[in-house]
Amino acid sequence: MSISAENVKQLREQTGAGMMDAKQALIEAGGDINKALEVLRKRGQTIASKKSTRQVKEGYIGVYLHSNGKVGAMVELLCETDFVARNEDFQNLAKELAMQVAAMNPSYLSPEDVPEEIKVKEKEIYRAEMQNAGKPAEVLEKIVEGKLDKFYSQHCLLRQNYIKDDNLTVEKLLTQNIAKIGENIKIGKFYRLSI
Repeated sequence: MSISAENVKQLREQTGAGMMDAKQALIEAGGDINKALEVLRKRGQTIASKKSTRQVKEGYIGVYLHSNGKVGAMVELLCETDFVARNEDFQNLAKELAMQVAAMNPSYLSPEDVPEEIKVKEKEIYRAEMQNAGKPAEVLEKIVEGKLDKFYSQHCLLRQNYIKDDNLTVEKLLTQNIAKIGENIKIGKFYRLSI
């Protein structure tokens, strides 16, 4: 099957994938760009999981200050090498994440960072809300877990919807960038200030 250079170019622009990766994905997808996007996304998750154990010792601090000067945020974005830390795409990602923090005001990086006593308290509140619902216990527990997941999506940065694309969480955005850049990327600390 012959794959047009225009399709390879279009796929590269959409994903940031290398030329050979884009061409191979198009071949696997039979020339269908949408299917090739799916192939690259699956590969990206595989690449990200392989790179997740590598140490991150370099990075960039992304800063965002809202135009009214009353809300600002900083995000420490970590990577493996100073070469990537100086990369414009990496630095822009750090700035975008700072904007995310300023807009969404997360309290924690991930669900693992939420203190156990807060998780227990939230579950108690959800159970109390559902006390008179008349549903079986196993159904109630699923509802409580669903509500806890919603809590995570509001208060944990990695679980939040990305402010520029509701179809992506911040975690998926990082995964895409790990696949695109080719290094392990992690969010370190983040801070938000407001007046």
